[in-house]
This record gives sequence, C-alpha cells and structure tokens, in this order.
Amino acid sequence: MSGFRRGVRLGIDVGKARVGVARCDPDGLLAVPVETVPRSEASVARIAALASEYEAFELLVGLPVSLSGGDTASTADARDVAADLAAATGLPVRLVDERLSTVSAHAALRDAGRSQRSSRRIIDQVAAVVLLQQAIDVEKGTGTPAGALLSGSQENP
Repeated sequence: MSGFRRGVRLGIDVGKARVGVARCDPDGLLAVPVETVPRSEASVARIAALASEYEAFELLVGLPVSLSGGDTASTADARDVAADLAAATGLPVRLVDERLSTVSAHAALRDAGRSQRSSRRIIDQVAAVVLLQQAIDVEKGTGTPAGALLSGSQENP
C-alpha cells in the first residue's frame, strides 16, 4: 500500500438534476454514500460544507466521457462544477473518468432488488460511491492518485 495518501476524500457524481456525494474513511477502506444534492445555485456551497464537515483533503469529480474517451455534453458541466468546487473549498480537485460508474451503480441497485424508479433518489450517491471506490483502488494498486488534477488546483503535500 505504499504511496497511498491517507485522508478522507469526497467522490462527486455531477448530474443535470442532482449531484451525488460519497466519502471514504481516512484509510480508504470503504466508500459510502453521503447525500444527494439537488442541482441549484446552492449546490456548490452545500458540497463545500460537506467537504468541511468530513474534513476532506481532496475532491474527486466524475468526468463523464464517451466510451471512446471523448468529451460529451456533460463533460463541460462536470469541469465547471469541479472548478467551482476548487474555488469554493481551496481543496485539490481531481477529474476521474466515470465512464461506467452510473452503469455499475444501476447494476448494483438492480442486483439488490431495487427498481429503477425506486433508485432514482440514490443513484447519484451510488455512482459517486462507485467512482470514489475505483479511484481509491487505483491509488492503492499503483501508488498514483487516480484521474487528473484540475488545472489551477493545488496538490496536497
């Protein structure tokens, strides 16, 4: 586990209507759902408050790219939210490929016997858990943080 940076991280899944937020414990053993934040003028402030409450040292924002790796309509939106979060929190923000996190989240909920309709309120949180857990696993496996540091965002020492 050499190279794993200890501390709480928040995983953020940006959607058009809602933002899913997850967190991990300081040792990165498990990512858990935190909250679904409605998209509004207040969403960045709410996520910043959660980052402060959980004493996160880093934010991981899911970057929705196409299966071929290109930008989608949602990619610019996620980058904008990431930049707003970096400005609001002063924390490093990493953009993490979330190509399959929502698909994985739907599959996990379906396997748990939840219908798509009953899952609507929590799907964003579950997607945030999936992307955060994948990022933790990548860092533990490689010793290198997952994703790309948002330009202008400062890495924690």
